[in-house]
This record gives sequence, structure tokens and C-alpha cells, in this order.
Amino acid sequence: MNEQLARGWDDAAAGYEKFWVPRFRPWVEAAVAAVDDLPTGPILVPCCGTFPELDLLLERFPGREIVGVDLSPGMVELAHERIGGREQARAIVGDAAVLDAKWRGECAAVVSVFGLQQLPEPVQAISSWYDVLRPGGRLSVVFWPSVVEQDGPFALMRELLNPAAPDPDPDFAEVLGDALDRDERVVFPIRYPDAATFFDGYSRSGPMRATAIARGDAFVDEIRRRFLERAPEGEWTHQPAARLITATGR
Repeated sequence: MNEQLARGWDDAAAGYEKFWVPRFRPWVEAAVAAVDDLPTGPILVPCCGTFPELDLLLERFPGREIVGVDLSPGMVELAHERIGGREQARAIVGDAAVLDAKWRGECAAVVSVFGLQQLPEPVQAISSWYDVLRPGGRLSVVFWPSVVEQDGPFALMRELLNPAAPDPDPDFAEVLGDALDRDERVVFPIRYPDAATFFDGYSRSGPMRATAIARGDAFVDEIRRRFLERAPEGEWTHQPAARLITATGR
């Protein structure tokens, strides 16, 4: 599963950077804004993708060591381009679901945007991410919940690809306890010039890419036909709701 997921994001990396990173920026800003008053230590960014968090973190915490971790070599290659030789930042290929034990109790913050929902055991991942924090360190994670919207392109794609009832959202209070200080929905608008633009971005450069590779062009063409049959014409704006959780290290 990890190999298939990595291959999908390798293939999608350049398109993701161009299509989705600008559209997802408000949620990145929200995640970074939730991190303040940090102790000493590095900042980790698991599931960093092309590392859109980097510039905002460097602006907020100049000189701080910032390390991105991602399963996809293609994404990490683009992350290296964003780093551009800045010595305090680096990105490595690795499984962000369980962080290396060398980080345990060493980090000032963990910031992650739109990676957690792809991991097979999100509660276990949050536990691993929290364990690397120093006392007073900050965890700030934005992810897509099981139901992002009731009406919109994400909702329609879910209906076409995963018609079964969604699994319940994970309860992070069981691993974070009273360290969990924020758990809320964060909503921003996203605009596409038309439904075809959305579908092509979603299937070629988004979360459908691994499925598209595995199931082939005929499958993608059929889903695209059914999607466009039900989608509105013209410009499409929707208001997806991500989930933001924060916690403070003990």
C-alpha cells in the first residue's frame, strides 16, 4: 500500500504543486499561525509533500531547523527545490506515520497539513507526532475529516468513488487527553473555472492519482463522464471544511 501511495504522489507531484498548493494555502496559514511560544528545538513537518509550510515557518521562526518528511521521493524532490539551499531546512524520504525514535522529546513543534487523512492509522500517527515534542512544544495538524462537505466537488467524488457510509472520524482525545487544546473545523473557499478543471486536477494531481494508475484510463474516463453529468456548468466554488487540532507537549 505504501509503495502504491508513494507512486501515485510521485506521479502527481508537479501537478499538485501547481494546482493544489495555491488553493490549499489558507489552511497552511492556519496551521502555522497556531504555532507560537516555542521552546528550543527543530520543527518537524510530517507528510510535507512539496513543503508549502516551509516559507511561512521560516518567516515566523527565522533560523530554526525545519525538517520535512514524506513517503514520496517525487514530492521530496520538489521540496528540495523549495528549500533552495537554505541550510536550516531539509526534506527527507521517510514514513511519516511513525517518526524516527531519534526525535522523541526533542522537537519544538510538529506541523502537518493534509497528510494525516492518508495514513492507515491516524490516531497512532498523532501519538507518534506528539511523542517527539519537548515540554511546551506545539502540535498543529490540519487534515480532511471523513465528511468534508455535503455538497460540492469533494462530496461528489466521494459518492462516485466511495459510496459506502464514511468511517467515523478518529478521536484524538484518547491519545492526547487534556493536552488537546483545539479541535475545530476550518473552512475556506476554493474556486475552479469549471468542473472539468477540478476533475482533471483531482485525478491527475490529487488523491485519486494512485487509484487512476491502478485501475487505468477506462476507469478514469467513466468516473469523469459520470462526474461531469452531475456537476454544475461554469465556475464552481465550494467551501470544504478541514479539521484543525492542536496540542501542547507536557
